[in-house]
Amino acid sequence: MRPAREDDFEALLDLSIRVLRADLERLGRFDPERRRNRLRAVFDPAVFWVVEEAGERLGCIAVKVGDDHIALHSFYLEPAVQGRGLGAKILAEALAPLPALPVRIEVLKGSQARRFWEGQGFRFVAAQDFDDLMERPVGFSAAATAGE
Repeated sequence: MRPAREDDFEALLDLSIRVLRADLERLGRFDPERRRNRLRAVFDPAVFWVVEEAGERLGCIAVKVGDDHIALHSFYLEPAVQGRGLGAKILAEALAPLPALPVRIEVLKGSQARRFWEGQGFRFVAAQDFDDLMERPVGFSAAATAGE
């Protein structure tokens, strides 16, 4: 993982559209310009990381430490590399150096990604208009749930 740069924006926007499009269309919310504006509003190289392997951009994740929780957003992986354990590895690496706080993420309602987040110890906290807020409490251990 490396810190994001401004010149990553267009490629990460394209990735986010490819990853989110089906769910956004299902929810009646797909609009490329809205997607651009939403990513632009949160694109801060100070909290964005780009995932690369052999010089190829595979994804990104944004991690922001707050007073009482860690907020994750913009976690996108190329569809071709999803389902192989890379997401769990990236999540663990991104969170490892951070303080012990609950971790939160918003997941589009009905998204298959929710299974990934549940497997990483996240639980439903609240429903929003188009997203479900999920949170992983302090003390979650992937090893403890590996046998479930």
